[in-house]
Amino acid sequence: MMMVGIFGVWHPMLSFSDKTDKEIEQWIRNHERLGRTDSELFKQLLEERARRAAKILDPEKSMRLLIQAAKEQRFVTYGQLAAVNGVAWNEARHRMNGSGGHLDNLLDLCHSRGLPLLTSICVNQSGADTGDLSSEALAGFIAGARRLGHKIAEHERVEFLRQCQAESFRWGKT
Repeated sequence: MMMVGIFGVWHPMLSFSDKTDKEIEQWIRNHERLGRTDSELFKQLLEERARRAAKILDPEKSMRLLIQAAKEQRFVTYGQLAAVNGVAWNEARHRMNGSGGHLDNLLDLCHSRGLPLLTSICVNQSGADTGDLSSEALAGFIAGARRLGHKIAEHERVEFLRQCQAESFRWGKT
C-alpha cells in the first residue's frame, strides 16, 4: 500500500472522493501556512482542486496550450486560453483571475507537476509581443507564486516574472 506523509506522520494514500471542497481547501491552506508546499499530499490536493474547478474552463486544455506555447517560445493571451476552451472571452474573463481562478489553478498544476510556472507566459493582449503584464495581472501572478512558497520581494516582482518566463521558454526547448 502506498503511503503519504502528512506533516511528518505517515498515512495511507488518501482518496478525496469523500472530502468536500471546503475540506480540500482547508487542507491546502494548512499546507501553505506551514510551508509544506513541496509535499506529495499538497501536490495531490492541488490536482484535486483543479479537477473539481474544471466546470467551464478545462485546466488540461489550457495546460496543453501553455506547454505548446513554451515549446514555440511565444506568449499566450488570456483570450487564447478562453478560445482553446471554446468559451467566449466575455464569459471566461471573470473566471480567469483571482484566488481560485483558472490561472491560479493552472499555477497549482504547474507546481504539482514539477513544471516551470507556465502561467508567466500568459499575458494581456497588449503584452502578447513583449510578455509584459498589467499591474493587476502581475499582482495576481506574484500572489499565486508566493502562495506556493516562492519568496519574492516587492521590488523584485517584474524580475521574478521575467525569470519565470525565461525558465518556461528554456524548459520548452527541452
